[in-house]
Amino acid sequence: MNLRRQLLLVSLLALLLPWAGCEFIRETESALRAGQQQMLAGTARAMANSMAQYVEEYPARLAEPKASEQLFLHTLQSAPQIDGYFDDWQLPLSAQRTLSGPDGPVRFTIASHGASVFLFVEVSDRQAVYAKGETLVLDDGPRYADRVSLINSSPPYLDELYVFAAEAPGPIISYKRYSNGFKPEETIAAFWQDIPGGYRLEARIPSSLLGTNLGIVVSNTDDVTEPATRVASFSGGVPGPLVRSATELEAIASGLIDPGTRVLLTDAAGWRIATAGALSAATTKASKSAGWSFRIYDLLFESGRDAFSAEPDPSGRERQAYVSAALNGREMPAWFRSDESGRAIIAVAAPIIDGGHVIGALILQQGTDAILSLTNRNLSRLINLTLIVTLLVAGSLIAYASWLSRRIRHLSVAAEDALENETLQAALPSALAEDEIGDLSRSFSYVLRQVGDYNAYLRSLASKLSHELRTPLAIVTSSLENLEHEALNESSAAYTARAREGADRLRRILSAMSEASRVEELMHHVEQESFDLRAVLESTTEAYKDVYTERNFEFTSSSDSAPAVGSPELLIQMLDKLIDNAVDFSQPGDTIRIALSVQADANLLSVFNPGLPLPERMRKQMFDSMVSVRTRDNTRHLGLGLYIAKLIAEGHNGTIEADDVDGGAMFTIRLPRQDSR
Repeated sequence: MNLRRQLLLVSLLALLLPWAGCEFIRETESALRAGQQQMLAGTARAMANSMAQYVEEYPARLAEPKASEQLFLHTLQSAPQIDGYFDDWQLPLSAQRTLSGPDGPVRFTIASHGASVFLFVEVSDRQAVYAKGETLVLDDGPRYADRVSLINSSPPYLDELYVFAAEAPGPIISYKRYSNGFKPEETIAAFWQDIPGGYRLEARIPSSLLGTNLGIVVSNTDDVTEPATRVASFSGGVPGPLVRSATELEAIASGLIDPGTRVLLTDAAGWRIATAGALSAATTKASKSAGWSFRIYDLLFESGRDAFSAEPDPSGRERQAYVSAALNGREMPAWFRSDESGRAIIAVAAPIIDGGHVIGALILQQGTDAILSLTNRNLSRLINLTLIVTLLVAGSLIAYASWLSRRIRHLSVAAEDALENETLQAALPSALAEDEIGDLSRSFSYVLRQVGDYNAYLRSLASKLSHELRTPLAIVTSSLENLEHEALNESSAAYTARAREGADRLRRILSAMSEASRVEELMHHVEQESFDLRAVLESTTEAYKDVYTERNFEFTSSSDSAPAVGSPELLIQMLDKLIDNAVDFSQPGDTIRIALSVQADANLLSVFNPGLPLPERMRKQMFDSMVSVRTRDNTRHLGLGLYIAKLIAEGHNGTIEADDVDGGAMFTIRLPRQDSR
């Protein structure tokens, strides 16, 4: 990982600041919410005690099966048009009650507006059977029909039946049952609409016609000669009491609550009998203008139940856990927050108790506008500040890392160039800086100077040793020659011959050591001449065939001639070194290939020898003086062959390179052509 990325990761530590701030805001929000919740619980408890004084307004407790069968009378904001459509009722679809019919679900809703009660029924029916003539409202005649019946009663005195049956889609006449039969009820308006898979009924009924109990029966038949199947909203013979709003309780509750607070009253079964007040809309408006902050708020802070759960249940019966706890006699708080808008609501449900019995529940709800506004304002300020600080820190660290990495990269490139170009005495970048990089640059410069001095010593070592050892070697050689003319026994003659072989070997070593110095000196004084490089290489290759009879030599050229300028003798000497190296690293019978490629600006000479690949650790040093890469034989080499080849190539303004190829190694020499020099 580079320095820039490391410092970028370090800059992420700046996020500890917003984390600490968020933890503080979280604790503040929790403390404020707990305080508001305690205050709301005390208020709810006091209001529940006040509402317990109006016990006559609460319906009597019913057993659970009967309570579930009760119908809830919704309240409409405006009167819908009687046309068989539900979209103008301004109620959610979840406000509809659902029953299981023989052909599918039966959905219905009852609501009031002004002095009227409105009925909407949607029936799943595979085949609608219409009533005709005298059997319009009778189930015991020779013909049967689909119909909707409204059971209206006020036990023990009132027991009425209203029947809605259609002869055809459109406005229909409703009928009321009397002791002497069914008669049209002119005050009721009804509309029958066919839909795919069933039908709809919509009706408007004067409130004065209805009693305390109400039930719905749907009769469905598929054949005019078969009795209808009945689906009822109640079991038994009498429907349950109709759940209506208690206007007196609503009026009393409205006078007890503060603005921005909503109270819901339920009976013992959880049916909502009164609603007063409204939650403030300020929270919702604020959330629209700062939605992004609420999304971050949602990620950072405790998540409550969805705020929609705090709304009055569309079915009319409150069944939330905290309400159920209150109906069981236990006060319970709850809080809700919308993940989309950030709207938060604190609610408390308190039981309403009379004579030791729970007769209902009081639900008090209040928006957390003040808490949310404070939290959101602090959160927005913290986020903005953190964003700016983090960007500044990250930008500064990235800029600083870029500056440092650029200095280090320049130092690295300069050191590599100095080693490759042998400019070891050159000054490196940042040498005058007073920081750690400056110290590193000065250390590199010192090391390079030491390496340069050592290289200079190594380059002159061969000539110095050759010069210093020639005189003692000449003395030893002459002494051995004189000794050979003396009468020696067999043992002394063997020792003398062995010493003579050692002296000859030492003479060859000195000659090789002085060869590099001579070549380097010759390159400065060589007389340039024009010649055909192809002809020189071709004749030289033929000579190699005679010298190295155990190897095969192959010469190829891309052109009939290759004009060159320089010293053919030195180039042959360079080729000798490469061929000698190729012979050492190949096996008897191997083919050594010499190729010449004539290009527009240079002649490329390549020597391929089969054998082991080049040692990876010595690739950059194999052309240096006193470096040997021999690994297969026990012969000691000074490592001057490739160094001499490099001197000759560079003396002709060329280059020499070595690389692995399939089956061996390839040495490539690039020599500028005559017309490009």
